[in-house]
Amino acid sequence: MAPPQRSEISFALEKYYARMQADLMANDLLRTDLGGPDTPFNARQLAANFEAIALNDEYTSLNGQYVAQMTPSNLHRWQVPVRIGLEFGPTVPENVRATDRATVAGLVSRLATASGHSVAMTSARANFHVLVLNEDERRQIGPRLSQMIPGIGQDAIRSVVNMPRSSYCLVLASDPANDGAYRSAVAIIRAEHPDLLRKSCFHEEIAQGLGLANDSPYARPSIFNDDEEFALLTRHDELLLRILYDPRLAPGMRPETARPIATRIAYELMGEDI
Repeated sequence: MAPPQRSEISFALEKYYARMQADLMANDLLRTDLGGPDTPFNARQLAANFEAIALNDEYTSLNGQYVAQMTPSNLHRWQVPVRIGLEFGPTVPENVRATDRATVAGLVSRLATASGHSVAMTSARANFHVLVLNEDERRQIGPRLSQMIPGIGQDAIRSVVNMPRSSYCLVLASDPANDGAYRSAVAIIRAEHPDLLRKSCFHEEIAQGLGLANDSPYARPSIFNDDEEFALLTRHDELLLRILYDPRLAPGMRPETARPIATRIAYELMGEDI
């Protein structure tokens, strides 16, 4: 059997994202540190960023497709253990797969420590699927999405199949009972990405799939900011996860209920008085 082949579109995207990564790094973006003296933040900012990122959705369904539009949301997080299954399209080389597995394994350990929730990789019965696919493979993934996330709507499927070049990666998390508790998720990572850009996608999409669903232009140092300053999760982002999974908060909490509790937790974590 002939090995799977990539299309010219996929090769063109690979070149495009390589240029994109080079341009970002030339402008001192895609930082890989945890944040430092140049990116201070206090408890008030941490609490405000939590509200913006965890109590709002980044996308909404409009006219049959998902569009970027921030909308208030009840608190979402996982109650069941998160079991992450990493899958690759047939055209992804084995050396790249090995690197990606190591990336995700290290990230999963950080997420589990930061959140205090059970997060681990698995080779069977995953409820959080992370798919590394090239352009052609992603365009054919619709039927599998319906299997991975039962009840997924056609709008969500179209957002994956028709993902524009400007979207580096994405995640869909399912709350089937509409009670704020995620029970399944799928993250899509472009196989065409160069090393740091794909690593950044793993960090952002898996963390977002845990419940940090939105981005904010005011969050710094943070990966949850579309300015691409940081490529990897920062100390600030780990604190957001700690707040999100604090037992004083609960899935389904309305923003006005969760906000003062989250603020109190933020001040405690920063060692400041309210």
